[in-house]
Amino acid sequence: MSERKVKNRWLIALCAVGIHISIGSVYAWSNFTEPLSNEFSWSATQVQFTFSLAILFLGLSAAFLGWFVEKYGPRVAGITAAIFFGIGVAGSGIAVQVGSLWLLYVFYGVLGGIGLGVGYIAPVSTLVKWFPDRRGLATGMAIMGFGFAAAIASPVMNFLIGSVGLASTFYILGISYFIIMIGSSLYISRPPEDWTPEGYNPEENEDTDHKDLAYMKAKDSLKTKRFYYLWIMLFINVTCGIAVISAAKPLAENSIGMSTAAAATLVGVMGVFNGLGRIGWASASDYIGRSNTYVTFFILQIGLFLVLSWTSMAWLFVFALGIIYTCYGGGFSTIPAFIGDLFGTRELGAIHGYILTAWAAAGLAGPIFAAWMQDTTGSYENSLIYFAGLFIIALVVSILTKVDIRQKRKALKEEEEKSA
Repeated sequence: MSERKVKNRWLIALCAVGIHISIGSVYAWSNFTEPLSNEFSWSATQVQFTFSLAILFLGLSAAFLGWFVEKYGPRVAGITAAIFFGIGVAGSGIAVQVGSLWLLYVFYGVLGGIGLGVGYIAPVSTLVKWFPDRRGLATGMAIMGFGFAAAIASPVMNFLIGSVGLASTFYILGISYFIIMIGSSLYISRPPEDWTPEGYNPEENEDTDHKDLAYMKAKDSLKTKRFYYLWIMLFINVTCGIAVISAAKPLAENSIGMSTAAAATLVGVMGVFNGLGRIGWASASDYIGRSNTYVTFFILQIGLFLVLSWTSMAWLFVFALGIIYTCYGGGFSTIPAFIGDLFGTRELGAIHGYILTAWAAAGLAGPIFAAWMQDTTGSYENSLIYFAGLFIIALVVSILTKVDIRQKRKALKEEEEKSA
């Protein structure tokens, strides 16, 4: 089918970024941490739980509403996400006005989190179908907006909080995100079944060393070691990374003495690294391989987390934090392509949803542990040493994954030789 008879896949990608830029504003939550604590005398753990709850429901809704996205398509899914996320953020203004922590949990954590999950998986599974020739690039584009979101949202949030107050900030953001997400969702759709990009020949990738290891249904993937290897690697990468992201602003203020305004700017700048890491690492994985990409993530972060735990030098702190942000973002954008390599694209969206339960679990574990360390020891830095240890475990799992893939490919070659 001619590419001229269908929608422009690059505009589809742009709409996917629009949705992810909106929901990705959750990464700028640390801008609300101190204002909420100061206004209502809530502890760091209590405020941080809002963020954790949102990530929990992101993972749960992605896992259990994957069927909804597949059945009704990305347009309906995007509109649904806009409604939930818009109400969740705007409703948080009501929670602030009445001073209710529980209402904040319900609006931002639960309703906003559901919007996050549905809005997250719809563009990803759709773009993989539009870009069969470059899976890594496709997933990088789809998830890139999530990382770049903090670069846009953080300074805007900081300005609004200082000028119109907390409640009005939530109202303005909620309405704005709703409009952007609705507009983006109206154009998104799946490609026709028989469509392929111009000049792309699927048969060229059918040799044993490059074709998918298997073509599995989601329920069958749960019976393999490879699924749980991916789950553990994503869980550790997210647990450690999200803990730093959720505490980035106070960590910068306490570790290297940054001012509140400078720390807020740093959070925004780090969002750029998060976004660049998503498209950069995922695109690189098309060439160096997904498993090699994850091994690189973990080797780098073992050292970088140790650096963050002791350095007081601003340039080293910023450098280490920037690389960590790229690895964090890259982990998310590379995982859907990795899933496609190992299980095929038949039910990639559903398998991706299952894998994202690791994000849900990590969203609770990482920030709460870091906040608990802050409340009990007075320092976020102490938790970083433990996170470095977790990356050693992740490195071992990533090596086991490489071994498992190598064994599977060897078995595939032997089967082909016997049938030849």
